[in-house]
Amino acid sequence: MSFDIKQAGLAGTLESSDIQVVIEPATGQTIDLTLQSSVEKQFGRQIRKVILETLDSLGITAAKVEAVDKGALDCTIKARVIAAAHRANGTVDAINWEEIETWNV
Repeated sequence: MSFDIKQAGLAGTLESSDIQVVIEPATGQTIDLTLQSSVEKQFGRQIRKVILETLDSLGITAAKVEAVDKGALDCTIKARVIAAAHRANGTVDAINWEEIETWNV
């Protein structure tokens, strides 16, 4: 599976233990990732890794990504990135969310 980012897509909240992810079309051919996190010093590297690996597994190679983390677990980060990416692509309504566990992401 791979797709292009066509519009801005947002997922998540600014509540404790969550992460808000916004994915927008890129101005170049790279991933431009900006992260703000309440646990940046301890887990910033891991948060970035999960975001970038999830984008890669979706086949996204060009996007502007802004993430505001409030202590989210890796599984939450992955879920928010997937949802924001599909919203940014306009495919969110075509997803069978009950089968997402079987995806190779």
